Amino acid sequence: MRANVGDRIVIRSHHIGELQRECLVAEVHGTDGAPPYVVQWKDGEHETLFFPGPDAEVVRTGQPVH
Repeated sequence: MRANVGDRIVIRSHHIGELQRECLVAEVHGTDGAPPYVVQWKDGEHETLFFPGPDAEVVRTGQPVH
């Protein structure tokens, strides 16, 4: 996975009725856009260091979420 500051990361739901989660990449700590990332969660209340799993997708700035 590669991301840039300003990209969004969408984490898909694993269960019916469960909402997907979304965060904004605030800092990139890996080499060449690799994780870990400091992200601001969509709820706007907290920022965390994030290591995305296989259920995460990078959405480049300006791209719609699939």
